Amino acid sequence: MIDIALRCLTIRRPDVSLRALRVWQRNRDVYLRLWKSEVIWPVVDPLITLLALGIGLGGLVELGDNREYVDFIAPGLLAIWPMWAAAGECGWGSFFRMENHRTFEAIVATPVSIEDVITGEILWGATRALISATYILVIIAAFGTVDSPLAVLILPLAVLPGIMFASIALCYTSIARSISSLNYFFAVFITPQFWLGGVFFPLDRLPEWAQRAAWFIPVTHVVNIYRGLTSGDVEWSHLGDIAWMLVVTAIFYTIAVLSMRRRLVQ
Repeated sequence: MIDIALRCLTIRRPDVSLRALRVWQRNRDVYLRLWKSEVIWPVVDPLITLLALGIGLGGLVELGDNREYVDFIAPGLLAIWPMWAAAGECGWGSFFRMENHRTFEAIVATPVSIEDVITGEILWGATRALISATYILVIIAAFGTVDSPLAVLILPLAVLPGIMFASIALCYTSIARSISSLNYFFAVFITPQFWLGGVFFPLDRLPEWAQRAAWFIPVTHVVNIYRGLTSGDVEWSHLGDIAWMLVVTAIFYTIAVLSMRRRLVQ
């Protein structure tokens, strides 16, 4: 992976065109045929978590600043489930399309370039993240945990972390040799963000070294922004969160394009 990152410095400009939207459209059409079975997990799982932890466990948790625990974790759930949606789509979903169904090979045989395929996959992963964010925003709003109309800005903003996590997932998919090897990515990278990204407890109560480590966890910045938008407490530091996500997205998108190109031409 380090070698891939270094080669990104000299990579030619990606051959991306509007044909990437055709790849996105293909995935969308498949989803529209299967959406009834796809909708259960992203709706029910966050709802159960909000009930069990936000309301159940929340009755035993005191944050010390007159905040209800359910209000604290709701924006975090809005960040982590779209992360799972984007990573799952460009992890397991992309691997199946690449290896089992040979969809990538069929598409590349047309005028669509490899870069178009990768970009379309990432855009579809971001779309899945946006769909998930929409579900969860409606759920947490129904629980009365949204205090500001600025929360509507979360929906267009959700595209950026969606692209970021989709790009990161596709980087690993490009080097995965079996579907089971993706378990390492989700266990080592995705699951720690679920627990260490500031979703379930304030990071400022951790030791200083842990706070610094948490800063490098991508979902931490998403949680910061969403928490500010749902509460109306928007700060200038949120621009830094967005800038950091843009940098990470650009790096991992470039790596994903290069690594997947190498995978598909072998």
